[in-house]
Amino acid sequence: MTRATLAEVLQPALRQGYAVPGLVTLGWEDMCAHVAAAEAEGRAVILQAGPGCRAHTPLPVLGAMFTHLAEQAGVPVVAHLDHGYSAEECRQAIDCGFTSVMYDGSRKPLQQNIDETAAIADMAHAAGLSCEGEIGFVGYAEGAASAGTDPAEAARFATQTGVDAMAISVGNLHLQQQAGQGLDEPRLRAIEAVTDLPLVIHGGSGVPRDQRRRLARTSAICKYNIGTELRMTFGKTLRQTLKDNPQTFDRNDILKQTINPIKQQTINILKQIGP
Repeated sequence: MTRATLAEVLQPALRQGYAVPGLVTLGWEDMCAHVAAAEAEGRAVILQAGPGCRAHTPLPVLGAMFTHLAEQAGVPVVAHLDHGYSAEECRQAIDCGFTSVMYDGSRKPLQQNIDETAAIADMAHAAGLSCEGEIGFVGYAEGAASAGTDPAEAARFATQTGVDAMAISVGNLHLQQQAGQGLDEPRLRAIEAVTDLPLVIHGGSGVPRDQRRRLARTSAICKYNIGTELRMTFGKTLRQTLKDNPQTFDRNDILKQTINPIKQQTINILKQIGP
């Protein structure tokens, strides 16, 4: 059994200079592909259930799926709740077998975010698990604008919440379909100077690949959340499969065609940001 907490996979990354991908999952096929890629590379992997995933599949089912894959794997697998918005949601995830929860209070006033995140971190730690928090707000491509992380607020957040990893806003955006302008490295370095926590970049698909690789090795960024580029691989493969096989109607025959392309894309990511 290789269920791992977020701290167990990020602390070695912080010490040794690499990052672990937080892979945003939506279904069984991509979950299997991600774990197969991690085993092929001998690397830890973080399976994430975000709000979209949870809207489609109940948390108890997701917890069972993640746990089954972790128990069968020969590499560390983190079962991570991404963007939990309430204490009850985080508590349910813990009860369902998740090994890590991310509480997102980033839209709330600073002290409220600190107080609520600290309570979630205490709950996770009492269960022997990990907690990620977010300071500053990471916006969305063609959606809500970002609010960059203030280094002084990040120092306060890190100290007062007790989180195991801290998501920051340094020019990254969710849901970017191609590389953006890149991360704000001076802001990143200012945050690094005031905390020793592993840092997390949400919206990792929008970070230019050379910068993603370089900062995985030369900064405290230990986790890139990556979803959009993997979903694009899934969609492209699915469309091609249906085009090439117009008479195929069995769901399993169709969806299993997506596994190897997603596995290969995940391997590419692991090679890029890993040690």
